[in-house]
Amino acid sequence: MKKILKLKCVKCGAEYLENEVEYVCPQCGIEGILDVIYDYELISRELTKDYLLNNEDKNITRYLPILPIESAEYFEPLQVGNTPLYEVKKLRRLLELDNLYIKDDTRNPTLSFKDRASAVGIAKAKELKKDVIVASSTGNAASSISGFAASAGIKNYIFVPKTAPEAKVTQLLVFGSTVFLVDGTYDEAFELCFKAAERFGWYNRSCAINPYLVEGKKTVAFEILEQLNFKVPDYVVMAVGDGCSISGAYKGFVEFYKLGLVDKIPKMIGVQSEKSNPVTRAFNKNTYEFDYIPPTTIADSISVGIPRNGIKALKAVAESGGFMIDVTDEEIIESIRILASNSGIFGEPAGVTGFAGVRKLKKLGLFKKEDIVVTVVTGSGLKDLRTAQRAVPKAYRVSTNIDDLVELLKNI
Repeated sequence: MKKILKLKCVKCGAEYLENEVEYVCPQCGIEGILDVIYDYELISRELTKDYLLNNEDKNITRYLPILPIESAEYFEPLQVGNTPLYEVKKLRRLLELDNLYIKDDTRNPTLSFKDRASAVGIAKAKELKKDVIVASSTGNAASSISGFAASAGIKNYIFVPKTAPEAKVTQLLVFGSTVFLVDGTYDEAFELCFKAAERFGWYNRSCAINPYLVEGKKTVAFEILEQLNFKVPDYVVMAVGDGCSISGAYKGFVEFYKLGLVDKIPKMIGVQSEKSNPVTRAFNKNTYEFDYIPPTTIADSISVGIPRNGIKALKAVAESGGFMIDVTDEEIIESIRILASNSGIFGEPAGVTGFAGVRKLKKLGLFKKEDIVVTVVTGSGLKDLRTAQRAVPKAYRVSTNIDDLVELLKNI
């Protein structure tokens, strides 16, 4: 028996076999994102608590029974996942949250959460015998697929908006990708990438249309549950751009529930910048329609005008009993410093947006002191040093004379 039963359109509900469609629902077009549906009864015979407790594999391949790849041999040797879940006492005291946990996904190979998706994306490309892969991104997804393609020896083309941070573009070039700086927004870069993939037959890595990429992202939920000894958080707070990450994590929680490994699902809370909040606006209007407002947030990784996986994100939030909330760019910048100076975890703007949401929700009284709250830091601050510099004071200059240092210290 095959572990994948079907692909299901999240918009119209149409169902397809794996070999019938490659990306989206033919009836709904680009809005017809497909969801991978597994034979959970079959998988539950193998993926048990005993299987996990006795599994020495610390890569995401430990979850192979519920990933859309037939063999672990298609995965690259790069270490993905098994990132730490920290109990940071200073932050717990600061925010008055006794059970706050920080999942640090900056520890992945290219320093971001997106490596979970890329690991599966490259494995799927190899399984399908694709020799060219393409991606559009505001930065992290691009550098992620670039790194994994380099490991696999797969040719790749990357489309990013010309405003992408220099560090992220440099990462792409170092990995050997062919990079196109698009004279437009992320949404326009996405459209150009989509057209190019269609024209030339390249394999499209975008989580926004490729149903298999989200399957990598769901592994963050599996890890959180294992690290909490299968105790389910009350809330999981995540930044939202296209909507792929929060919907992927939600799917992971749902699947462990379906497999009988946990007894409930956490409430998913999505956080967006006020300057790029199409999912929040749609959630508040109770609609799956997204009106376009040009995004201007400094959090480039979630700077999205039209969320390509917005419907999945909205369903994840609503079905879990959660909600959406916005934070200001100022709150995001401040959170870079507060998180780093109290935990040693340095996140980029989008990477700390979930944490900024936690801070705001606690101030609003929406969290109780005893609630179990988990947030995911999705990208390293080393990817956007210019914005990080806005969060901190200037360094002190001093001469080589010890007396000058003594005098300076009196005023610090």
